Amino acid sequence: MPRFMHLARVTTMVLLIISTTTARADIVIVINEASAVRQISHSEAVNIFMGRYRRLPNDSVALPIDQAPLKARFYRALVQKDMAEINSYWARLVFSGRASPPQQTDTLKDLVDIVTHNNNALGYVDAAHMPPHMRVLLTLSESP
Repeated sequence: MPRFMHLARVTTMVLLIISTTTARADIVIVINEASAVRQISHSEAVNIFMGRYRRLPNDSVALPIDQAPLKARFYRALVQKDMAEINSYWARLVFSGRASPPQQTDTLKDLVDIVTHNNNALGYVDAAHMPPHMRVLLTLSESP
């Protein structure tokens, strides 16, 4: 039994060290730098990415883009919901015909291609990997 307790303590210490040293960067909502939009509020971001309305502050149509690798982190930072809750939310909206979810990309490169070729497209990236030719509209901090 003492050997098991020692192993449990060592494992706990290692996990604690790993969890405290693995800091996540902020997530930033970005738009093409040529866009007239300079910033958005947190509530505007929620409304756009949750399908409540699809207008940017300058009244142009917004094209929100989800990035698959960051999607869970983004929605946790934006609305404090996990992916099961987000998927359920979208299933209800799609079934009722009220809205459709944001277009989804599988890679950062795909997101950059869409945003750089469309002034109304907005997406999100890890702040540590901010691509060129984009403007930050809003920074979301992740809760530990």
